[in-house]
Amino acid sequence: MTSIITGLIEYIVNMIIYVIRVSNYPGIFFLMFLEGLLLPVPSEVIMAFSGYLALSGQLPTIFNIPSYLLVLLAGTVGNLAGASAAYAIGYYGGRPAILKLGKYIKLDENSLARTEKWFNKYGAISVFFTRLIPIFRTFISIPAGLAEMNFKKFAILTFVGSAIWDSVLIYLGFLLGKNWEDILGLFNDYTYLALALAAVILVYVYRILSKGAKNKKLTAN
Repeated sequence: MTSIITGLIEYIVNMIIYVIRVSNYPGIFFLMFLEGLLLPVPSEVIMAFSGYLALSGQLPTIFNIPSYLLVLLAGTVGNLAGASAAYAIGYYGGRPAILKLGKYIKLDENSLARTEKWFNKYGAISVFFTRLIPIFRTFISIPAGLAEMNFKKFAILTFVGSAIWDSVLIYLGFLLGKNWEDILGLFNDYTYLALALAAVILVYVYRILSKGAKNKKLTAN
């Protein structure tokens, strides 16, 4: 079983490399669209490899825009497009449609329930936080759609969170250079760091909102 999984991962990585080398920015957009749509296409590989290519001068510039910024734009917009499609599935299709499609994207009822619980507990801001956490970063679009979250707010939080995630991966790809695939070994460490950072930000935002609500109440009195 281990050899099968290893072979599958190697195949996916090689396909990603091929698509990006052949089509550059459109390929990055397309691959990140698929990732945003909950398909098993790892953004860690897409953006790290693209970052390595861009920051080592192997990708073209367009209108004098640095290639690393073009990579960031293509990846983030592509991910937003995919996430928006996943949001639409939740918004218009509801749970029956999601569970029906779930078998194709490895989303079972338990995974959906856990993601819904996270969204219901932390609200709209969870859309931003989860963009920094592997796996959850794609699944969160579904409960956001189910809850009929305001799409404009969803799009903004998704774009900002994805831009931060993509920027980190691009920079890691640059730092690792030809050994950019080592990012797969850093995966768990980054996950813990992202969770810790999300927790700190959540507490900070909560305190600001609580203080604002308290001041508003005092003003009203």
